[in-house]
Amino acid sequence: MADQGREGGLDAPTRHPLNQNDPKFWDESDLNKELERVYDICHGCRRCVSLCNAFPVLFDLVDESETMEVDGIDVADYGKVVDQCYLCDLCYLTKCPYVPPHEWNLDFPHVMLRAKAINFKKGDTKFRDNLITSTDMIGKLASTPVVNAMVNGGNKNRLIRSALDKTLGIHRDANLPEYTSKPARKQHAALIFDPAKAEEQEAQKEEVAEDAPRVTLFTTCYCNYNETTLADSVIKIFQHNNIHVDLATKEHCCGMPKLELGDLKTVEMLKDKNIPALYETVMAGNDIVAAIPSCVLMFKQELPLMFPDDEKVQAVAAAFHDPFKYLFKLHKKGLLNTDFKNPLGNISYHVACHQRVQGIGPKTKQVLELVEETTVKNIERCSGHDGTYGVKSETLEFANKIARPVVKQIKQQEPDYYGSDCPIAGKHIEHNLDTEQKAIHPLDLLCIAYGITDKGA
Repeated sequence: MADQGREGGLDAPTRHPLNQNDPKFWDESDLNKELERVYDICHGCRRCVSLCNAFPVLFDLVDESETMEVDGIDVADYGKVVDQCYLCDLCYLTKCPYVPPHEWNLDFPHVMLRAKAINFKKGDTKFRDNLITSTDMIGKLASTPVVNAMVNGGNKNRLIRSALDKTLGIHRDANLPEYTSKPARKQHAALIFDPAKAEEQEAQKEEVAEDAPRVTLFTTCYCNYNETTLADSVIKIFQHNNIHVDLATKEHCCGMPKLELGDLKTVEMLKDKNIPALYETVMAGNDIVAAIPSCVLMFKQELPLMFPDDEKVQAVAAAFHDPFKYLFKLHKKGLLNTDFKNPLGNISYHVACHQRVQGIGPKTKQVLELVEETTVKNIERCSGHDGTYGVKSETLEFANKIARPVVKQIKQQEPDYYGSDCPIAGKHIEHNLDTEQKAIHPLDLLCIAYGITDKGA
């Protein structure tokens, strides 16, 4: 007996294509009818009230209206809910009983994305938001030697930060990342994939066996321009496991920041720049990994849902892996190097939202607990940062509030190490924890366990 019309049905959740090329997608009147329908379902359920600020804002609008129902909300206020959604997807993944194939067909994140896209097309976005989502452009500029010193110095200067708060709306107390003057792709230029010189490059890599698995590291904007040591850790770990590592011939932002802004045109432009180079490595027999869960999700879920008929997008998606998922797959085959030198003790591990949405299970925990005398406690709560939500003047307060349950659990655990697969989430947690102990990425922890990085590094 089919149960797709029943709350809590047993059918697996599914995602429908975004359908951004359908003229109906851009019909604002039709969008408002869909928002009213979705808001009414959410108001009658309220399971998601603890996830983020979008739902408390919605429920307050309902409760403060004359009718105390969704029909009492001014349509002009619908956008207040949209502004608080940063597309973490946790409502769809962990809470909502009405997702497809349920007959109500509720995909809250996709409705929010549609609203953001229409707002962007209308020009209802701030200059600041266009700027801070241009991560590739900012990274290239901020990594140039003279500008690099100015940017990093300015991030620490209270007068400059106050000015940024007042003029751009970047909160003076937000934790902003430093930029490197030596991007990871420049540091590892020898690894850039060149099909014309594949045999020559192979001959130069004596440390990797001829029949070794091959992966392409998508470095990501963050690992390329901010925390380059994460790219180093991926390369060290994979080479330590006799895996050949390449970099794609070209790389641009994955498009996730622009997706969250609703700038679908730029998302498509970035897809057209990235996919050919990545597809080239897939055709050469490579898998693909990236150390940032949001970037992995962009290629594995968001682009395939936007471009379901693009065979190259689908091929890249099938080849894309979270690093720990890839390492655990090696372990299942008996190929993972488990000769660990150092125990890691007690770890508080924040599970990044965009990693959870991938549906791969607790692979980071499973790999780290292969290390003797190591226990990992998962914290499955959103950190609240999102990449941009946690730096804006109007939302930092909410980002910090969302992080409090995570911080509370870490304080109660008193771990030897804590961190997240999302390094930005890790830094946000560190900022809210406000102790001398620093967040450390699980990849860096694995380097410590292997003894290929000093404990104090």
